[in-house]
Amino acid sequence: MTEPLYRTAPYQRETAARVTEITEAGALVVDRSNFYPTGGGQPGDSGHLDWSGGRIAITDTVKANDGVALVPEAGIALPRVGDEVTMVLDWDRRHLHMRVHTALHLLSVVLPLPVTGGSIGAGKGRLDFDMPEAPEDKSAVEDALNELIARDLLVTEDWISDAELDANPGLVKTMSVKPPMGQGRVRLIRIGHGEGQVDLQPCGGTHVARTAEIGRVTLGKIEKKGRQNRRVTLHLDGAED
Repeated sequence: MTEPLYRTAPYQRETAARVTEITEAGALVVDRSNFYPTGGGQPGDSGHLDWSGGRIAITDTVKANDGVALVPEAGIALPRVGDEVTMVLDWDRRHLHMRVHTALHLLSVVLPLPVTGGSIGAGKGRLDFDMPEAPEDKSAVEDALNELIARDLLVTEDWISDAELDANPGLVKTMSVKPPMGQGRVRLIRIGHGEGQVDLQPCGGTHVARTAEIGRVTLGKIEKKGRQNRRVTLHLDGAED
């Protein structure tokens, strides 16, 4: 198992780790990771890894054998099992993912409809909704979203048991992806606190600490994707796609 520092310390840009396994595909499984592995619509992190043999670029991060595996650039000498390494995150890219991911949670608040899919990028993201008709006033949706962001709401995590989630199915907004269960407990992301809470839903991804960190967002076109599905795209102001 890999200690998920990306979850407990999402702002940690650098960490020491040890290689515990090298997969058949040549990825490096580590004992602790500040790199997020691909999942839940959020891309795997990239960056570089320093070790006694030099420096190698990490192009992706994936899940492998109950751990987190770093995908190195091809054709480079790799550390061996047991070697100590220093993992340095491409922080600018990760932070864009964090901002977009939290913004998408808030988008599901201003558009309180079942979510049928989603994707997170470095500067933009999208949610697909079970939405028979498009909103009459897209600018009003955008304004409501930016008003929530500007409230600078606290973003925190909580945990409930699998049984508690089964007893509260309304927490799950996504129709296409079920929260990871089977470990005895499920992580929840809470936006706002007490009477000011606006959202609470299962999520394993990385998020900003407060909503104002997202910055202003704009909504792209709302595309029809099937009889009742519509795709809503958002962009972070000032971020390249």
